[in-house]
Amino acid sequence: MTEITGKRAQTARKSLPPPRDTNRGTATWRLVYQELREEIVAMQIRPGDKISENNLARRFGVSRTPAREAMQRLADEGLVEIFPQAGTFVARIPYNELPEAMVIRKALEKTTASMAATLATRSQVLTLASIIEQQREAAEADSPSAFHRGDELFHAKLAEIAGYPGIWKLVLQVKTQVDRFRRLTLVLPHRMAKVIDEHAKILAAIELGDADAAGQAMIEHLNSVLPALEQIDQIDQSMLSTSRRISI
Repeated sequence: MTEITGKRAQTARKSLPPPRDTNRGTATWRLVYQELREEIVAMQIRPGDKISENNLARRFGVSRTPAREAMQRLADEGLVEIFPQAGTFVARIPYNELPEAMVIRKALEKTTASMAATLATRSQVLTLASIIEQQREAAEADSPSAFHRGDELFHAKLAEIAGYPGIWKLVLQVKTQVDRFRRLTLVLPHRMAKVIDEHAKILAAIELGDADAAGQAMIEHLNSVLPALEQIDQIDQSMLSTSRRISI
């Protein structure tokens, strides 16, 4: 390898980005954790893929300590598996746990939909309608990622309108593995169009101020995730696991 000396060395050093690991402690590992978590849930990093601490440290400009801490946090959530002699790998989706997670989610979100129906203002109804339109545009553009962001926004807004935004935070904790699976199912034929229709039905009940209908529409919407599990034969089996090991 040719050694760079003199002015060339000075120029090379100046061109390097400054390291981001500046004794920020918690903030440093959290940055790595949040970005990596988002990529795993979005299926940008696939189940079974290996993750290197050294590569993470180089990518984020940090030492191995915050990289290791981020990996441990992801392991606690069941998103990665750490094998001391083999390395760290993105965990496969725990297929058998998905129905239980949906039971919890339905109980929480039926409440927010019903309460939103009794409390929503005209401007909030218009906001929900705008979100659904964004999802429709994402579906037309064949963009599952943009569609998923719209889906998250719709459900989060319902909790906000209901006056209990903290409920959505609980839902986020419960549905992590479901989200990973849903990223696989969004590419199935007509799946995005069906979700849009279900959201529109929830909105129609909210606009009428019908709490019972809004709650039932939410249950029907979330129930539609489970039939998608029956299309499992259309999904790469190597991304799934039937073991039960993740606590919610």
